[in-house]
Amino acid sequence: MPPSGYSLRAHAIESLTNVKRPDVPLRVVLRNTAAVILPLAVGMATGHPQIGLGVAAGALDTMFSDQPGPYRQRMRQLLLASLAAGLAALVGFLIGGQLLPILLATAACGFFGGMLVVFGADTARVGMTSMILLVITASTPASLGHALGGAALIFAGGLLLTAFSLAAWPLQRYWPERIELARVYAGLAALAREQAHDDAEVPALTEAMTSLQHTLLGRHRAHGRAMEAFGVLLELAERIRLELTAMAELHANPAIHAMFRDDAARVLAAIAEALQQGDPPERADRALQTLRASERALLDGGGNADGLAAHIHALAGQLAAAVRNADWAGSRGELRASAAETRLPTSLRSSSTWATLRANLTPRSVAFRHAVRMAVCLSAALWISRLLHLPHGYWLPMTAAIVLRPDFAATFNFGLLRVLGTVLGLVLTTVLLHVTPDEPWAHLALMAVLCMAFRYLAGAHYGIAVATLTGTVVILLSFEGVSPGLAVSDRVLNTALGCGMALLAYVAWPTWERGRARAALAVMLDAYASYLRALAQPDRGGNRNDTRTAARTARTNAQASIDRMRTEPATPPELLALARALFANGNRLARTAMALEATLDDLAVLPAADAIGRFVEHNADAVQAIATALREQQPLGALPTLRAMQRELVTSMQGVGDRAALELLARISDRLVDNVDTLAYVTKRSSQTPAAAAEQSPT
Repeated sequence: MPPSGYSLRAHAIESLTNVKRPDVPLRVVLRNTAAVILPLAVGMATGHPQIGLGVAAGALDTMFSDQPGPYRQRMRQLLLASLAAGLAALVGFLIGGQLLPILLATAACGFFGGMLVVFGADTARVGMTSMILLVITASTPASLGHALGGAALIFAGGLLLTAFSLAAWPLQRYWPERIELARVYAGLAALAREQAHDDAEVPALTEAMTSLQHTLLGRHRAHGRAMEAFGVLLELAERIRLELTAMAELHANPAIHAMFRDDAARVLAAIAEALQQGDPPERADRALQTLRASERALLDGGGNADGLAAHIHALAGQLAAAVRNADWAGSRGELRASAAETRLPTSLRSSSTWATLRANLTPRSVAFRHAVRMAVCLSAALWISRLLHLPHGYWLPMTAAIVLRPDFAATFNFGLLRVLGTVLGLVLTTVLLHVTPDEPWAHLALMAVLCMAFRYLAGAHYGIAVATLTGTVVILLSFEGVSPGLAVSDRVLNTALGCGMALLAYVAWPTWERGRARAALAVMLDAYASYLRALAQPDRGGNRNDTRTAARTARTNAQASIDRMRTEPATPPELLALARALFANGNRLARTAMALEATLDDLAVLPAADAIGRFVEHNADAVQAIATALREQQPLGALPTLRAMQRELVTSMQGVGDRAALELLARISDRLVDNVDTLAYVTKRSSQTPAAAAEQSPT
């Protein structure tokens, strides 16, 4: 994370200069571009360019709903986006010429579209698509017959994009699931290769695992015999990460540790490669044989002396199971064993849609505030564009809909990059049109190149992507008779006004992250406490997966909260320093808890099991108390004397079980107390008065 003195100016510079690695596969770029270009080409060739324009516009507006995930989920998302685009277009065509009705429609669309952020980014895109199509079609009101025809063409464009996206479904039925698994196992291979690291920087609980939970166990998951193998591989991935974390926590026998981790990394990398390509894991099997030989050789002569042996044996067994199941994980393989049925953790299950919306219909909700801002801003932008008779005025509310986000940092980012990207697009389009022959087919080819660049670069650098989008839209409008020069200049003016209105709407009724950061961190600590309580109850082992997944989700949310807070103006440095310290030490606590879980599972005989359970429960109570004090911004009261309890635990285990197990549990319990005491110290040290006052204003 950046230092606490991180400023808004530094954030702006970072946004302009930071170019991420594009992560959109070439096949997605090609199929999305084809869905936009082919209808236009067919329309031009058959003498019906207006029909081609309508279908191309529908495909262009629903393009970003083609996101990774199971095929069922992708189909649902694309169909929902297509239907929303068609309905919004129908309303816009029908009432666009009547100012009061269209203002009411934009307010309603803005509010309900803004509320969709509670269901995640993919569903929020559907709301944005509806808003964009509503304000665009409202600029060209039509009769009922023409409105139905135009809306049908836009809906058809979305359906065409859906068909292209799902065309390979019968041939690559389990491809999304295999790719998600391959990504996780490649991450595990990278973790195994790390011999030294900073506990604060290496996440104990990764977001990739949560993404995999959604893909394999979510509502729209695929069904089939291969899914059983995928479920087993998911469980093994969790166990392998636990073992790697536990081994790192031991800090024992560095030579043996390093050599075995290298062997494990090769097995994991080979599994990832086999999953990605859909081939039998032959290379992984050879690497596993090498690891088995190393396991026998490395532990000769003292590997059992420090408790490392139990983890090495457990990890070797889990890797063997992963290789075996990787051979069954896909439509080409045939399952030769039954696997225990997995279920979606409670923290990931979808609750009632209406219940979720009702819970967020309050001014305290971030989604509600965003929805109100969106409704007012979208309607005001449309009204101003009509009042000032701005040429191509629909770009003004369209830009406001795209730029306005639930948090300040994203709104500022998208506004800044959209303005600069549009200006860059002005220059780019002018130059390209000057050197391109003045022929429709040449312009269509240029539009295809720009559309591909837009889809490919949107996740890498939004400003550059907007520049290519500007050229794409300007050329698209040129087929309708709009002069490219005028279109670009009008777009720059309306984009600047739209971005300014979006920022003004956010500042008028802000939701500053500094007022929510403590709550997000408290939820993270609550989740860690629940995870510890699950470890204290060995008879409820199934609950560990649920609490670990919930902790992972809470950690991701806390990190996102800190990232947003650091870019906001006037964030108190003391609050940011507190958040960063709690987050880093919370990560260390999670690593220790994972090491404890792996150790409890690997030990054949657990000494003083009841005493260990009570000790872990007391640590969970202490973490819960820290979370409560943080959430309520009250002084932290007296905590249990964890250090004394740890010494009593070590004493009670003397003479019970083997010496290596006792030493291992003593080290882990010592680290656990140290982690909890550090969190308590950081919380007590935090400056309550100035920071708390600053973060409460304004909300």
